[in-house]
Amino acid sequence: MQKTLPEELGVHGAASTALAVLLKGVLSSMERLDLRKQLKHLYQPSAKMVEVVDVPELKFAMVDGAIEPECAPGSSPAFQQAIEALYGISFTLKFASKQRSEDPIDYTVMPLEALWWALDGQFDISHPGNWGWTAMIMQPDHITDSMFDEGLAKLRNKRPSPALDGLRFGVFHEGLSMQIMHIGPYGDEPATLARMEEFARQNSYILCGKHHEIYLGDPRRSAPEKLRTILRHPIQASR
Repeated sequence: MQKTLPEELGVHGAASTALAVLLKGVLSSMERLDLRKQLKHLYQPSAKMVEVVDVPELKFAMVDGAIEPECAPGSSPAFQQAIEALYGISFTLKFASKQRSEDPIDYTVMPLEALWWALDGQFDISHPGNWGWTAMIMQPDHITDSMFDEGLAKLRNKRPSPALDGLRFGVFHEGLSMQIMHIGPYGDEPATLARMEEFARQNSYILCGKHHEIYLGDPRRSAPEKLRTILRHPIQASR
């Protein structure tokens, strides 16, 4: 919802004060979602121990791709374009949600996430040359297909990008998973993943599905040793 000053509406004096009070009431009554708080068990895991969670169906904006030869995620043009497209549509949807004439809702845009897998052979986090990926950002439940389509059309007109052609909206259900907060450089993740694999062995779980990372830190602004990344992997009980 865009804030408009009473004077901009041609209203002055006592009427201006009354309208200002009314506008303040409307803005303060807008529903605000704190998704990270609501989903704290999924987005604020412990860094000390591996946890088991049951991840429900959640809505996401998503882009699929693959790391180019001789590239890593940080140097991949396609992955960087996907990130820009995802944040572009996410903020477009946020503003559309706030500006709805009925039931406006404000919320904080969720962090970037990515699923990773090997295009051939076994997935090895230290060798990104054969990685496939799905980059994604979670969207609130009230975001609809029509809102996404309208937002995408606006984004195409405002900021055209090849990555928008691959942008899609859908439901992702991860189910039973194990996760832990990794604190430190991305290059140190193998040690944390080894802890997760040991946890799975000790508790008779089998890894299934795709390696999942949720990026709570910005490598452009944070020191490598302070980066926070949620590492998650679907599991199932061994028989």
